[in-house]
Amino acid sequence: MAFLCSSSSSSPSPAMQKGVFVSVPILVLSLSFAAAVFFLLSSSLSTSSCSCPPSVSSSPNAVVVGGSLSDVRLQEKISPTRDDIEWVRDLIRSNGLHMQKNELRKGINPRTRDQQLADLKQYKGISHYEGDNNHTALPCPGELLVEQHHSNYGEPWAGGRDVFEFLAESSNLRPNSRVLEIGCGTLRVGLHFIRYLNPSHFHCLEKDELSLMAALRYELPSQGLLHKRPLILRGEDMEFSKFGLDTTYDLIYASAVFLHMPDKLVWTGLERLVEKLKPYDGRIFVSHNVKFCSRLGGDECAKRLASLGLEYLGKQTHDSLLFNHYEIWFGFRRFKT
Repeated sequence: MAFLCSSSSSSPSPAMQKGVFVSVPILVLSLSFAAAVFFLLSSSLSTSSCSCPPSVSSSPNAVVVGGSLSDVRLQEKISPTRDDIEWVRDLIRSNGLHMQKNELRKGINPRTRDQQLADLKQYKGISHYEGDNNHTALPCPGELLVEQHHSNYGEPWAGGRDVFEFLAESSNLRPNSRVLEIGCGTLRVGLHFIRYLNPSHFHCLEKDELSLMAALRYELPSQGLLHKRPLILRGEDMEFSKFGLDTTYDLIYASAVFLHMPDKLVWTGLERLVEKLKPYDGRIFVSHNVKFCSRLGGDECAKRLASLGLEYLGKQTHDSLLFNHYEIWFGFRRFKT
């Protein structure tokens, strides 16, 4: 069947011969296409005028600053699990890898740090250009570029990861927690906190200028952490007002620092830190020993801590994952508001 544009005459005429035939399927398709175009145009107009709230990203790593979306990183395990360790052991075995003596040998860069430093000084190095030819954004002494400061601690640089794992899990750390380190040095431990925490949530008081130079001019840029904006200040008087009078911390720690300070200064620092520690859930951790306390005697120390509003929580040890080493930590909490 077809629609025929023609006259009623039974004999075909020239006009009839020029008639236009439109089949039913083609007509139906044309009408459907027109309806679809109309629907799309009307939907577009209604969407553009809608005052709907913006949708929240469904990305598993989505973080809303100041919003109510829970941070998925809260469920992350910080230190490796037993399955993680077994997995990497299996990988080592499957690749036929064995412990070998680490010798200087021919390779991509078979030079010691001392040799690298000599080359930097002789050939002006990366950041040793002078005057208008210096294109270095953060000039570093050669000693930093060859990472000699990684040997300043009497144990492998990797030990900083062990310290971070213990402290973070012992204090139930979260990305939005706030952390204060007393004596962060060159950020052997601090780098791990800075990477894990939200921007500006890591603070440090450090007295040594060379350590601060290594931290600010080398470690933060080289680790890509400048955007985390840690607040690292120079000072040796246990004066914490520079970090903000209203700032409180979930974790305050001193790794091998208090044992090098006079007892009087340590107690002055604790007195000032109490008001900056969150009550009950906040933690202070001190490594190696608490002779500033034990030298007073057990009962006298407990009384003095109580007068500050602090409670001793006991001693813990933490083993290293990589080398035969462990650290002793002493925990405290603020037991009243």
